[in-house]
Amino acid sequence: MRAFTRGSAVVGFVVVAWLASAPLVRAQADPLLGRWVLDVSKSKYEPGPPPRSEVRVYQAYGGVGRGIKASFERVDSVGKKVTISYSAMYDGKDYKYNGPDADAIALSRPDAYTLDATLKRNGHVVQRTHSVVSPDGQTRTQTITGTNVQGQRINNVIVFDRHPSST
Repeated sequence: MRAFTRGSAVVGFVVVAWLASAPLVRAQADPLLGRWVLDVSKSKYEPGPPPRSEVRVYQAYGGVGRGIKASFERVDSVGKKVTISYSAMYDGKDYKYNGPDADAIALSRPDAYTLDATLKRNGHVVQRTHSVVSPDGQTRTQTITGTNVQGQRINNVIVFDRHPSST
């Protein structure tokens, strides 16, 4: 019988470490996930005014590539802090949305770099968002159409930059 050697122990450790870290590596490789900071100068808000700032954090939810957990911290144009959050799968079904414009969100993910969201209030569609992450993974552009909580028609193109700590 062959003896257990130091070399085989190292190889075994490397294999176990690699297998254990594989979900984390896949999560980090997901271009939708991470911390995103609003670039107001590249964004267009119709009607305005734009918020002063916004930071969005997206994490894997329900398993890597199956859903997303989101939290947004926004400072609106008059300095009021607004927090938005949701956790939803990419299955087109309605999930609870905690924010001023809607009470439900449905998500679909046509490809690794694209996310489509439908926001609803009292069962009625109020907004649709089409989000695309650039091929280099550093810019997220969101086109939002529909109505805001005040009932105004909106047509926003919002640009976010990946925060360096999420690469």
